[in-house]
Amino acid sequence: MKATRIEAVEAIPWDRWLLVKVHCEDGTVGIGEAGVHGWLRPAETMINVCEPYLVGKDPSRVEHHVQYLQRSSHFMGSVISGALSAIDIALWDIKGKRLGAPIHDLMGGKTRDKVRCYMHVDGDTTEELARDAAQAVQAGFTAVRFSAFGPGFWLHRSYSEWANEAVARVAAVREQVGGEVDICVEIHRQMNPAESIALGRRLEAFHPYFYEDPMLPDSPALMADIARLCNLPIATGERFTTIFEYQQLLENRACAYVRPDVCLCGGITGSKKVAAMAEAHHVKVIPHNPLSPVSTAACVQLDACIPNFELQEYTGESEPPKSDLLVEPLQVSDGCLVVPDGPGLGIELNEQALAGFPFVDKVLDTPIALDGSVADR
Repeated sequence: MKATRIEAVEAIPWDRWLLVKVHCEDGTVGIGEAGVHGWLRPAETMINVCEPYLVGKDPSRVEHHVQYLQRSSHFMGSVISGALSAIDIALWDIKGKRLGAPIHDLMGGKTRDKVRCYMHVDGDTTEELARDAAQAVQAGFTAVRFSAFGPGFWLHRSYSEWANEAVARVAAVREQVGGEVDICVEIHRQMNPAESIALGRRLEAFHPYFYEDPMLPDSPALMADIARLCNLPIATGERFTTIFEYQQLLENRACAYVRPDVCLCGGITGSKKVAAMAEAHHVKVIPHNPLSPVSTAACVQLDACIPNFELQEYTGESEPPKSDLLVEPLQVSDGCLVVPDGPGLGIELNEQALAGFPFVDKVLDTPIALDGSVADR
């Protein structure tokens, strides 16, 4: 295969997501995505900062380039990691396209032909939530994920009011979907350890598939206490940006499932490393998904080539309007995403659709409690 060099790096804000294109001299274009919700402009700037180094380089040296860019700065964090993750995904896309092979084939080959998904469901009331869950099951999904708390939960006057609402919502979904459908309960880091242990014990009766982010992810030891003191499988890790954070989580036996975000924790390269670390600890992988068709495609490539994949986050990236971004949408069958066998990510951007979704330049709103204090997102 004739050698080529990187010619340009292009950051593309699209709706709530930040895509990247890496252009090569031979015409190959790699696609990636930065997973930094609400802070996309800084990530866009970081991608532009990386471009002078990348131009003229051999795109096949994926690990080398990411290591160089990451270690050339004194500072780490989500903005840098999001930008580097986008570049990593795009470089793997280039490698696959130039070799005529899907990324999963370059990483050991497929371990499965399709990946089981959980569908996001929602509702302001318990009735609306249960109804949405029933519709997802009717559509073929065998797992649903939802927030234990309704809108404006940070305005509740007491812990009891807060927890009672969570129990009612989980109970309503379990009653609606029955015992054969997996329910995934999202806490969004809203509780301290004592609160999350107490709530977790009440939720045990409904057999959640996982109990996600029951506290902030800044203390693996305290997360391990939650895992030990309530009989629920903990899923966490979507905010982590390095393999070292996952190592602390795994060493503390703090979770049953890790949730690497391919657009935040080092791209496909970093996520594959996380999966290998988790495998050595008998922990399975449920990738977090920024929920664009590009990030979903990157997740599927990872899911296809790791032995300890468990479940994939999904919100309808194969349906309009999100699917309009791709020339050929990803395929969903019986609640599973079919692993594509096309080169690279197995997708092609619909350039006309990029203009149809103007960038939403907005920092995420932060909830304020009744006493005026800041609540966590």
